[in-house]
Amino acid sequence: MEEQRGLIEIWHGSDHIVARPDPRLGNAYNDYGRGFYCTEHRDLAYEWACTDAGGGFANRYELATNGLTVLNLGDEGYGILNWLALLVNNRKFTPKTAVEVRGISYLTDTFLPDISGVDLIIGYRADDSYFSFARSFLRNALSVDQLSRAMRLGELGEQYCLKSPLAFRRLEFRDAEPVDGRTWFPQRKKRDQRARESFRELALEDDIDGLYMRDIIREGVRGNDPRLR
Repeated sequence: MEEQRGLIEIWHGSDHIVARPDPRLGNAYNDYGRGFYCTEHRDLAYEWACTDAGGGFANRYELATNGLTVLNLGDEGYGILNWLALLVNNRKFTPKTAVEVRGISYLTDTFLPDISGVDLIIGYRADDSYFSFARSFLRNALSVDQLSRAMRLGELGEQYCLKSPLAFRRLEFRDAEPVDGRTWFPQRKKRDQRARESFRELALEDDIDGLYMRDIIREGVRGNDPRLR
């Protein structure tokens, strides 16, 4: 974790204009818990604004990151299992196999980052298709390498999750662009379809020498294991 300095432009897709994000209204079961989720990519915000053909708004903000304590899961020292530990710690779902139950327990005990005191988290975004990829790994159906590759399939980029009152105070609303759902909702569906089709091909690969969830549990794998690089 580190303190950030600078000004960045971020976007939030919604069905309405969000001029004053309220930290109390976030869903506690999102990827990184309760917070305000944004992206650096305008086009992704356009897609996220469209849960159907009715459209929505791409809200644009500037975030002054000076003095913020940031957990960037793409930094050296963090890896895909740190992201997954946060995901399973916050997302609400019911494990269906014994290896899932044990895997969740092992990940949260071993790889869960300490986010107390963190103002901003930067990391992968797990929409429904990506969450299914993560579950495949937990069920021992994907290796660590395959999971890492799967997370890049839909080109969702990284999401920015504002966690603290300080981060919210540093966020300035600039404007909101109306989004035509007839154009952008199909784009959202196409992106998801491409990711799922690519994932099906990836899942058919036989990574016989790969590191799987059962291996991680059995061998007591830690974050410094070279196979996680």
